[in-house]
Amino acid sequence: MIELPEPPRLTAPSTDVRVGYLVGEQADVVARGTDDAWLGPASRDFAAFVAARTGVVERWGVPSTLLWFTSGPYYLGTLVLRHRLLEHGYGGHIGYHVVAPWRRQGHATAMLAQGLQHARDLGVDRALLTVAPENEWSRRVVLANGGVPDGRNGEGEDRFWIGTAG
Repeated sequence: MIELPEPPRLTAPSTDVRVGYLVGEQADVVARGTDDAWLGPASRDFAAFVAARTGVVERWGVPSTLLWFTSGPYYLGTLVLRHRLLEHGYGGHIGYHVVAPWRRQGHATAMLAQGLQHARDLGVDRALLTVAPENEWSRRVVLANGGVPDGRNGEGEDRFWIGTAG
């Protein structure tokens, strides 16, 4: 297993992790069998790719902040923090993923813990997270961070609330 140069932390997207990001996301799309067409344009103009993801950006109709989980030159995953909930009641405050090479090493649990601190800084007292019923690994991450089950939403996802007071 690769020893990381420093404890991973949530950071703004940065060109400093270009190779780590592209390699990690490519491995992830291969592992998931998802579309990789976006990787070519991202690799050709990574600075523009990063710029489009930096700061507060409207996603799904609400202000959102995208953060990368990094350690030195290594990119481990992404966390999206919605500043408020969607009007229709689906989704949650925080979404995250760890790319395939870094899974099953505790990074998602640490990333969510840091994401909850960011949510608190935005004034979110209780964060809502949703998890697909078949995603046992994500369920474990949410529960490890204090998630309290709250039924299912209209999309069939399990809902969990987590206090951000620390």
